[in-house]
Amino acid sequence: MDNLEEDLTCSVCYSLFSDPRILPCSHTFCKNCLDNLLQVSTNYSIWRPLRLPLKCPNCRSVVELPTAGVDGLPSNVSLRAIIEKYQMDSEPRPPSCPLHHRQSLNIYCVQDRQLICGLCLTVGEHQGHPIDDLQAAFIREKRTPSLLLTRLSERRQPQVWSPQSKQIQYTEVNQFFKTLETALANKRQAYLEALDKAGEEVSQAYDPIIHRVKDLQEEQLDLVSFGLSVQEEDSPLVFLEKVHLFRERVEECIKTPLPSVINLSITPRAADYLQQHWPAVTLGRLEEAPRTITPKRNSSILLE
Repeated sequence: MDNLEEDLTCSVCYSLFSDPRILPCSHTFCKNCLDNLLQVSTNYSIWRPLRLPLKCPNCRSVVELPTAGVDGLPSNVSLRAIIEKYQMDSEPRPPSCPLHHRQSLNIYCVQDRQLICGLCLTVGEHQGHPIDDLQAAFIREKRTPSLLLTRLSERRQPQVWSPQSKQIQYTEVNQFFKTLETALANKRQAYLEALDKAGEEVSQAYDPIIHRVKDLQEEQLDLVSFGLSVQEEDSPLVFLEKVHLFRERVEECIKTPLPSVINLSITPRAADYLQQHWPAVTLGRLEEAPRTITPKRNSSILLE
C-alpha cells in the first residue's frame, strides 16, 4: 500500500495527484503545480510566444503547451480513477458482522445496545427490535451520566457522609457551642461587674457611718479607761480635778448624736433571681436574658 501511494504522489508537491494533467513528454503532474511552474518561468522570460514552453520537472525536457496553457493539457483519467479508488479503500470501514459474512455492522439495536447488520434485523435474532442511528443515540444519551449523578447525589447525600462533610459537621458543632460559651461568659462578666458596682454603692453609703461609729467607740473606750483611773486616784486635789474633767467629757459624749442609719437594701438577691428567671431562658433567647444590676441610691438595688 505504501508503494502504491508513492506511485500516486506528485513529484512537485509530494501529495496525491490533484486533477492530474499529462505533459507532451508523457509525465503527469497536478494542474496547480504546472500552473505555478508556468508562472515562474514566464516571469523570468522577456518575451511571450504564442505556445508557452515549459521544462518538465522529471525529464528536464522543454515542451510546448497548447495555446490554452495548462488548461489545454489532457487529464490523466485512469490515474484519477485509481486515486479515487485508493482514497475510498483507505477510509475506515465499519466492522463486519460475525454472523453474516461481509455484512457491515451499521445499525444500532436500542434494545440490546449493540451494533448489528441488516440481516440481523430482518432475519436474525434482532428481528423487530427498535433501532437507531449510532451517532444520534450517542448525542441523545450524552447528558445522561451527569443527570444520573445529580439524582444520586440528591438522594444519597443526606444518608452518606463523606470525610469532608463530617469535618464540616464538626466545625459547625464547635462553632455553635463556642458561640454559647462566649454569650455565657459575657453574661457572667456583666453580672460580676454589676455586683462590683453595687458593692461600691454600698461602700460609699456606709463607709462614712462606719468610720464615725468607730471614732465614737474609741472615744467611749477612752472615757471608760479615764474613769477607772479617776476612781483609783488617792490625792483629793488631783481626784477633784480629774472628776471635773471626766464629767465634762462624759456630758459632751452623751450629747454627741449617733449617725443616722441609711435604709439601703439589695433586692432581689442575685442567687434567688438567677434561680427564678434563668431556668426559663432558651438558647435562642440567651442574648435577651437579664444581665445587669442597676443600683438605686437611698432606695434599693434591683436586678434588670
